[in-house]
Amino acid sequence: MRLDKFLGDQNIGTRKQIKEYIKNGRCHVNGEVATKPDVHINEDTDIITFDGVELTYSRFHYYMLNKPVGVVSATRDGKNETVLDLLASENVKGLSPCGRLDIDTEGLLLLTDDGDLIHKLLSPKKHVDKVYEAHLAKELSQDDIDRLEKGLDIGDTNDDGSIKMTLPAKVEVLSPDSEGRPVIHLIIHEGRFHQVKRMLEAVDNEVLFLKRLSMGSLKLPSDLPCGEYRPLTLEEINELKN
Repeated sequence: MRLDKFLGDQNIGTRKQIKEYIKNGRCHVNGEVATKPDVHINEDTDIITFDGVELTYSRFHYYMLNKPVGVVSATRDGKNETVLDLLASENVKGLSPCGRLDIDTEGLLLLTDDGDLIHKLLSPKKHVDKVYEAHLAKELSQDDIDRLEKGLDIGDTNDDGSIKMTLPAKVEVLSPDSEGRPVIHLIIHEGRFHQVKRMLEAVDNEVLFLKRLSMGSLKLPSDLPCGEYRPLTLEEINELKN
């Protein structure tokens, strides 16, 4: 692999920036200063350092974002700040959000350029759990909970025009929030448009606050502030893929 491609894959900078970095002696290959961006290296065995930090090759990139309210889950938008804008210090080329959170919903969002993983996590056939914390306008009755857990009509149809029921969900009733509003965890396996809000509307309720806590094995850590992000650990990546 060419050195400049290796550095680009590690989000070091644009091709033009990388060429300048190498010219300035900031990159070493096996302890020697690299002098040409097109020199070929073995990404598996050669020791590559940039500004003294050893780099490990990774074809794909994975970031966990605690999305705040007011930011859209898109790569570009003409009106609102996007989730990629929050990663401005990274080389975001090729990154996409894995699924979408509404502009007024906060919480866990995975951003990656690994298309196969995105497909795997979003496919309803894979039944990947997505856990949401929802603060509601009123308490759920047992009948409401039963309907949510069995699957219900939220207005979608199949290709043949028949009603497309939601997949069975799981409801966990929690203690009320500081304002006395009912709080639940809703665990679903799909990602339909405004799904959580529409499911609660279908049982004559309203979501007043919504936050995604987890997606598959990936859980939002309590020490990641709203609006901040971090790369996934190797363990987190492997758990998601498996």
